[in-house]
Amino acid sequence: MKREDIRNIAIIAHVDHGKTTLVDELLKQSGVFRENQDVQERVMDSNDLERERGITILSKNTAVFYKDVKINIIDTPGHADFGGEVERVLKMVNGVVLLVDAFEGVMPQTKFVLMKALSLNLPVIVCLNKIDRPEARPDEVIDEVLELFMDLDASDEQLDCPFLFASARDGYAMKDLNNPKKDMVDLFDTIIDYIPAPEGDPDANTQVLISTIDYNEYVGRIGVGKVDNGCLKINQDAVLVNHHNPDKKEKVRISKLYEYDGLNKVEVTEAKVGSIVAISGIADLHIGDTICSPEDPVAIPFQKISEPTLSMNFIVNDSPLAGQEGKYVTSRHIRDRLFRELNTDVSLRVEETDSPDSYKVSGRGELHLSVLIENMRREGYEFAVSKAEVLYKTDENGKKLEPMELAYVDVPDEFTGTVISKLSTRKGNLLGMKNIAGGYTRLEFRIPSRGLIGYRGDFMTDTKGNGILNTIFDGYEPYLGDIQYRKQGSLIAFETGESVTYGLFSAQDRGTLFIGPGEKVYAGMVIGSSSRAEDIELNVCKKKHLTNTRSSSADEALTLVPPRVLSLEQAIDFIDTDELLEVTPESLRIRKRILDPTLRKRAGFKK
Repeated sequence: MKREDIRNIAIIAHVDHGKTTLVDELLKQSGVFRENQDVQERVMDSNDLERERGITILSKNTAVFYKDVKINIIDTPGHADFGGEVERVLKMVNGVVLLVDAFEGVMPQTKFVLMKALSLNLPVIVCLNKIDRPEARPDEVIDEVLELFMDLDASDEQLDCPFLFASARDGYAMKDLNNPKKDMVDLFDTIIDYIPAPEGDPDANTQVLISTIDYNEYVGRIGVGKVDNGCLKINQDAVLVNHHNPDKKEKVRISKLYEYDGLNKVEVTEAKVGSIVAISGIADLHIGDTICSPEDPVAIPFQKISEPTLSMNFIVNDSPLAGQEGKYVTSRHIRDRLFRELNTDVSLRVEETDSPDSYKVSGRGELHLSVLIENMRREGYEFAVSKAEVLYKTDENGKKLEPMELAYVDVPDEFTGTVISKLSTRKGNLLGMKNIAGGYTRLEFRIPSRGLIGYRGDFMTDTKGNGILNTIFDGYEPYLGDIQYRKQGSLIAFETGESVTYGLFSAQDRGTLFIGPGEKVYAGMVIGSSSRAEDIELNVCKKKHLTNTRSSSADEALTLVPPRVLSLEQAIDFIDTDELLEVTPESLRIRKRILDPTLRKRAGFKK
């Protein structure tokens, strides 16, 4: 049976091509908001970090009504680090809207998300967004998209997909570039005409595949999935099974059931075939579980989530300033919080190490891990993290393999030489370069994942903030040799105390300072970047000796260069293998792993 009154779609695209803005417009034009309601931009990005960074981190569900048809829409992330979110929500939908920027064209993540959609045989509606940009080139981008379909071996039916032209920001979509720019009706009509209605057997035994897990302090885990067969009712007895874990058979009861309406979850007593539902009250619910009738429990197949490529150690903070700013500081607090993150983030791995004070956390990339660190510090946690390291594998011959990335770099023409030379020293291999509009060149590199660790800061400096760097995971290859991460050493505080202008003034000639006067420092803390390759120890707490002819007010004449205050990502990029980043709700401090200078030298000789 087909549910003609429902359509389930996901909006997929490369980062910053306008997915969340498009969902905003669909919500507005379907009448979800009142006429006079004040609606913030990117209303689907509900998390503080998402709003600040302008990115989507977690996929979100919403639903709109158009011509008596309920359209369930899933807004997905565009960053490669959150690709695990995209992979699994595609199991809930019957088709996708692929957004492509009418200027940037096909980008690495466009290829990744389209490949996942085509592999599940989902019909695709291609929507060229941002056609209001003066430099938009819709005709060329259509050719790029069709070439991508062919590269990914799309079938004839998939190639014969509808193309629309839109400006999500201005609120219109049209089937032809010459049509009047009015509203989103053409997109709504195309979704209803082209995306198939969900199918299933309403009389069969219940089957609901859980594709996403939400978490709420009050009700615990909330599973989100689509009813594939049968129907789901409140107080119904069911069994949890899992395709990848044949031994799992757990009896459960459905206590609360919700469907989506606009931005809200609405409680319902039953859900029929094709509905996307949220289920609460089941404690041991995981992504990939199938909720079935007890009579004949059959698990729905679910693809394995891609493996992590980077890891960091999360360590209990043991610096001289430990415990002064954080609320949760013990290893038990950190352990509980990390394992709780696994409730909702399937791409993350947390492992206990030989030390009870250290946990190995593996993720899909630096952004993935930095979002977790930022969320934890905002919640009041205090801890230290080590430099990100890639996860190696070994082949059957015992050879060391490392993860590789495809990097697409858009840079103004005058900076291409600098970027090519920097990436080449990091073992990058230039695959191709071509001119794109607006005086930019697109470079395509194949580079080891570790070659990109710590590079983004350099990249922004080298391109004066005008470059765009996108990467996507591209398999494993034999180890390509050592890479030197950082050419500069660190400026290290020599004693514990408070930094003063006099001490900083004499220190600033040695490199770039990260701190200003009046900040707490301790021996072994990194206070700046050295202009030389080796580390330099400095006393920034040193005060001027006062005599009859010298007064303390003479200090006021000393002018300091403003310190370079590092953001979380910049600090993660900067730290070297013998350093740690101390993270507290109020501060980010870089320190040496071994604080004592004598022991540090001894460890250096042993190396």
